[in-house]
Amino acid sequence: QGLLARISDLLLCRWTCRNCCQKCFDCSCCQTNEDEVEILGPFPAQTPAWLISSQNEDKDGDSDNTISELPPTLQDVSPDRRRSSSDTSRSTYSLTRRISSLDSRRPSSPLIDIKPIEFGIIGAKKEIVQPTILRKTYTPDDYFRKFEPRLYSLDSNSDDMDSLTDEEILSKYQLGMLHFSTQYDLLHNYLIVRVIEAKDLPPPISYDGSRQDMAHSNPYVKICLLPDQKNSKQTGVKRKTQNPVFEERYTFEIPFLEAQRRTLLLTVVDFDKFSRHCVIGKVSMPLSDVDLVKGGHWWKALVPSSQNEVELGELLLSLNYLPSAGRLNVDIIRAKQLLQTDMSQGSDPFVKIQLVHGLKLTKTKKTSCMRGTIDPFYNESFSFKVPQEELENASLVFTVYGHNVKSSNDFIGRIVIGQYSTGAPESNHWRRMLNAHRTAVEQWHSLRSREECDRVSPASLEVT
Repeated sequence: QGLLARISDLLLCRWTCRNCCQKCFDCSCCQTNEDEVEILGPFPAQTPAWLISSQNEDKDGDSDNTISELPPTLQDVSPDRRRSSSDTSRSTYSLTRRISSLDSRRPSSPLIDIKPIEFGIIGAKKEIVQPTILRKTYTPDDYFRKFEPRLYSLDSNSDDMDSLTDEEILSKYQLGMLHFSTQYDLLHNYLIVRVIEAKDLPPPISYDGSRQDMAHSNPYVKICLLPDQKNSKQTGVKRKTQNPVFEERYTFEIPFLEAQRRTLLLTVVDFDKFSRHCVIGKVSMPLSDVDLVKGGHWWKALVPSSQNEVELGELLLSLNYLPSAGRLNVDIIRAKQLLQTDMSQGSDPFVKIQLVHGLKLTKTKKTSCMRGTIDPFYNESFSFKVPQEELENASLVFTVYGHNVKSSNDFIGRIVIGQYSTGAPESNHWRRMLNAHRTAVEQWHSLRSREECDRVSPASLEVT
């Protein structure tokens, strides 16, 4: 411990005593009494002014009150044990009292008493409102009226149909089987559907429904792609047979990816010249389940259809009224899926338009006849002289016929638009035309039977 070492410690080490030039933990003059050590905890680098002033005031009070503030458990112990733990307890309680004094002097945050805000009319009497559940009381009749039997019928449950094999479906419903094939032509981008034959079709049912006639059916097949049923096809009618052979080929121009998302629907229908055609059965096959490029042939059992009768077809019309000229313009645009009226060559449909004022027929016009089609395109316009004051009493009767050379024309379907409309869609079309003068209003209409039109529209009874 030479002089040079002490000088270096004095200059380099901050823990060197400047009185004796020794290290503070070695010299006796720098040793402090444990009673004077007070642990105040971590503080900022710069001690606040209010803390410095409070330290001087509390030095004298700490020495007098430390022993008196000891807890009762320490006062009751023996003097030797109290003496051994006096150092520890003294520093601990000095720390506790110092922290409590600091908290009392440190600026405290203001306490805000937040009360709930109530909105309402001043002076109004408060009432307790409990939420109520609106429930409708159902009587037993109302309860059972909510059920729809068709939703619980096995005939309309596709899940049950999918779980059955063709043999089980055939033995359960006994509607016969249909033979067909499909293949996609990637070179020309169209789907080929070939209807080959059917076998074991059930005989037709008589009108009264009590027994089956012994006469044979006149079946044909309608082909379409679900869900939109666009560009549907139809085979020819085979006379008086339960095992018809069709051997007809049809094409659908549709992209390959879109064809995979479609479902092929084949419906076997019994032709009846004097009434609506009856559906014998149907076959549906998702095209995503088969290899369209490779193609294939299938025998599928027919399942019942929820649609017992074939629809009469649809008609697309456009109406426009010009108030200044007093002219009612009618456009017959097209029709689709018309009922087939000729067993050999489909139908030769045309549309007859008749203007009725009140209950008096005033004018009759008709379109040209489209040969051998059930999806005709007309795009023909007609104009009727109707003054504005007589417009509210006018009715237009649209009747679709199938041309027949040998006898009278075959009735297909009818609708009435105007004062004596045959339904809500027809009334809505007429109302839209009245609210949009000088603007053409288009709408599709489902054709109705003659009996239905005569029952709801007096204008239908005035035309032939």
